[in-house]
This record gives sequence, structure tokens and C-alpha cells, in this order.
Amino acid sequence: MNDTINLLNSHRSIRRFQDRPIENDKMERILNCGMRASNTGNMQIYSVILTQERKNVEAMSKLHFGQCSSAAAFMTICVDVNRYHHWCRLRGCDEPYGNFLWLMSGTVDASLAAQNICVAAESEGLGFCYLGTVMYNTRAIADELHLPKGVVPVVTLAMGYPDESPELSERLPLDGVVHNECYSDYSDEEIDRIHKVREEFPFNKEMVRQNKTENLAQIFTQIRYPKKDNVAISKALLEFVEQAGMMENE
Repeated sequence: MNDTINLLNSHRSIRRFQDRPIENDKMERILNCGMRASNTGNMQIYSVILTQERKNVEAMSKLHFGQCSSAAAFMTICVDVNRYHHWCRLRGCDEPYGNFLWLMSGTVDASLAAQNICVAAESEGLGFCYLGTVMYNTRAIADELHLPKGVVPVVTLAMGYPDESPELSERLPLDGVVHNECYSDYSDEEIDRIHKVREEFPFNKEMVRQNKTENLAQIFTQIRYPKKDNVAISKALLEFVEQAGMMENE
């Protein structure tokens, strides 16, 4: 098994970091790896906002509900048609990218760049954590980072030198995720088998016990990601995206 396979299979999300900055040359190498990621039409419809000043890191942590406050850096990776539209105007072209298609394309491109950055960071001895809360507090994060119209944050990474070494998280078995040739829907028995590894994982069993729920599914649907929160967050996110000019229909 080669070093890259070992690196990917040993990934852990890191939430506690040493009080140590990331060297400039190392950060530049990592970011350059992100820029080499595949992207739609080689247009790079994304931008990376790098936050490293301590007061700004603390502000970003607060916007992510106090997560990863000891990180050396936050990276907010955004869909960005603002830059491309500016170039289009300077070249006498129209501005055709402020719509749902390019929101989706830019989200894919930003995610690919983010994963390249993360693999490069781990290869350099750093740790990171994806923060899904970027979707929960999008408008406030955009305000903090002074994002103009046409720029939508989609991925946030907290990064630094690890100050912990957590156990590997559980994952579904390969045959529970990969479908050969076409999608094969699941029987009840297959769903039970596929999710057994998660339901019997010690950390998850303890969560069920502490929260006095009947099963792990209730932890997710009733406590972590209940429908009422999903609907409210979706509404706020859609409003932000529309105001950012990414849902034009004409």
C-alpha cells in the first residue's frame, strides 16, 4: 500500500490544535495544490479566504459556534462568479454565470479544491476539520469576510498542527455505498446490515444512551439535524444565494 493510500485511509478530523502558526512556504504549497484541482472549464469559479490573524480566527470560530478556536487558520472556500464577471465586462462580454447552474458548478469546483488542500495539508503534517456550519451562518460569515455579490461561501476548513489524535471514525461498508452499473435500491435487511457498523460503534452507542433515544437514527433526525432546523436553514440559505445574484432565471 503506497503512502497516498495510507494517508487517505488514516484521515481524522482534528478540532484541537497546537499554539503554532503554519509556515508561509508550507501554506503556499498547500494552496497551490488546491489550485491544481480539476474544475469546470478551467474557469476556477471559486476563491479562498485565508484567515490567520488571531483576532480574525477567533471571530471566525465564533461564527462557527465556537468550533476549532485553537486553529492556526480558517479557510473559507467560496463560489465566486464576481471575479469572472469582472473579467467578462472588461472584455466586452455579458455576465452569464449568476444562476443555479454555476452555483452548482462552483460548489463542485470549490469542494474539489478544498479536498486537494486537505490532502496536501495532511501530507505536510497538519490536521484539519471541515465545518459544515458554513451553511448555518452564511450571511454572517459573508459579512465578516466582506464578500461581494456573486460570492457564496460553501466550505470552511479549520487547520493547524494537531494537538490530539482521535480514533478513526466509522464508515459504511463499501458495498453499502458503491453500486455496480446501475443503482440497486436497498432491502430492509440490507439497510440493517449496512448501518450495523455505525449503530454498534462505541461512541454512537454512548450517544444513544446519554440522549435516552431508542436508536442512532433518532439522534440525527430529532437532535442533530431535525427537520424544523433543516427547513429554516434552507430558507435562510436560499434567500442569501438569491441576494448574492446566483439564482437569475432570465
